[in-house]
Amino acid sequence: MAAKINHIAIMSEQYAITARFYQAVFGLRAPSNDRIVNAITVGDGYVGININPRKPGRPARLDHFGIEVDDAADTMARLGERYPSVQVLKRPSNRPFAGLTTHDPDGNVFDLSQRKMENRAEIYLDAEKGWDQPRTVSHFAVRTLNPERMAEFYADIFGFAVANRKAGDERWILGDGRVSLVLIPWRITDYDGTGIVSPGPDHIGFKVESIDALKADIERISSGNPDLQALSLTRGPEMETRRRMLAAAGLGSFQMSDNDNVLIDVLEA
Repeated sequence: MAAKINHIAIMSEQYAITARFYQAVFGLRAPSNDRIVNAITVGDGYVGININPRKPGRPARLDHFGIEVDDAADTMARLGERYPSVQVLKRPSNRPFAGLTTHDPDGNVFDLSQRKMENRAEIYLDAEKGWDQPRTVSHFAVRTLNPERMAEFYADIFGFAVANRKAGDERWILGDGRVSLVLIPWRITDYDGTGIVSPGPDHIGFKVESIDALKADIERISSGNPDLQALSLTRGPEMETRRRMLAAAGLGSFQMSDNDNVLIDVLEA
């Protein structure tokens, strides 16, 4: 198995309700051994979205992603040889997706694991065989200071393939064959007219069978339960500016937010 993006993590003030949002709107499923007291994990059979309760000192936000490899020791050896400034931290066993946590040279944090790692619990066993569903995670996007250099890092260490780039496109798009990592240049001037956000995770991308069907489901679900309402990205000029930034950076044609202010970019299959 080549390296794969195996999870995305969110820190949430309302983690249980946010998990229900992804289940209701995108049809994600929770594993049978879910650890609901510590966090809730939902997924599409390939990628898990781990929704963690916010704790003191942690901001509520889209937080990090995880990569699974065949041989973590070999990956760490290559990291140490080629990128000596990158540090690696062993994680406790209550982090089921994360055997190790590390970062790229720009400081973007990601988890690193392999199957049957000593301190990693096999929480997402259903993903062993996977399942088919029409709505799946398509990409994870990060705004970073040096996207070209970070693209070289992920291609070098994990073998992620760089997608063909169009002339003038400042994004770098890499993939594991199913899920893409989108690296977007961070410039403070891009936030003119809206609130400034530090470099780091920007949005989650989903691929759906029909954007019209998704919109109808969002309306139906929010009418039935206001707690599961997708938040508008057109509430005033500042939010509209942020929506345009998301539209320019993302891969899809519809932009939205979950019920806890995490940005989502949607493309139609």
